[in-house]
Amino acid sequence: MIASLSRATPVLVQGIAGRMGRTHAALMAAYGTNIVAGVAARTNTAGAAARADGAEIAGIPVFPDCARAVAATGAVVSVALTPPAETLAAARDAFAAGIRLLVTVAEGVPAHDALRIGAAARAARATWVGASTPGLAIPGKVKLGFLPDVALRSGPLGIMSKSGTLSYEVGWRLARAGLGQSLWVGVGGDPVKGVRFPDLIPVFLADPATRAIVLVGEVGGTEEEDAAAAYAAAGATKPLYALIAGREAKEGVTMGHAGALVHGASGTLAEKTRRLEAAGAIVFPTIEALVRHCVAAINTQGRNEP
Repeated sequence: MIASLSRATPVLVQGIAGRMGRTHAALMAAYGTNIVAGVAARTNTAGAAARADGAEIAGIPVFPDCARAVAATGAVVSVALTPPAETLAAARDAFAAGIRLLVTVAEGVPAHDALRIGAAARAARATWVGASTPGLAIPGKVKLGFLPDVALRSGPLGIMSKSGTLSYEVGWRLARAGLGQSLWVGVGGDPVKGVRFPDLIPVFLADPATRAIVLVGEVGGTEEEDAAAAYAAAGATKPLYALIAGREAKEGVTMGHAGALVHGASGTLAEKTRRLEAAGAIVFPTIEALVRHCVAAINTQGRNEP
């Protein structure tokens, strides 16, 4: 349901009573996201959950669990702004209440917890973006997470990214050049995650608002290689442009992302580039080269359209 999000989609925020929850619930609402509820389970001195019904934070009604929040508001999407150790419980609460799309932002969710969240999402037939992600957005309509507004602009490019900060720079430079995004999804750099690059290829290819796909990847793992295979299998009906971080990464040095693992040739910059180019993608060495090509290509497409 990622590409079908709109200003009308009802969204709840788990962990809304925390500092991050309050801050980003307000920022998402200010952007235009339809935040209809918050969840903030409270604990009394006896250790039992105390009801939060009737409370409000930034004008958003707060409930003690997702079931009551969904029953009262009809929310179908949740953004979990919870600490890593509480994210599994938050996910289970969300899926049990019927949430169809869950975005979790906490960095450092234990891998075994992530495996359990993935299993719970599949059992519920729900979509999970995380474990750690800056979120996703359809610019001008909805933002889930903390993608920076300055990098968001409505336009024809679908962005999927592992690296949050690198994708912010890419988004900002493209927006400054007059090119915005149809859909932006941060999948995060965890080794165990929900939505991955290959899952998004058919989403972008089917989205009528997306004219080209921008993949912001990094060395390690096989996600870019898997995306290349999915792109080739789908028939490559739209251009795929890629930027892979880690060109200067030294062998044997620990990277910041937990999923940046290289095994033999698998996961290396050379292998990712080879597989993507073999599938028909164009891989760029720098952000500047990517932006220049996107501007030229989209402008050319526009002139050739009837």
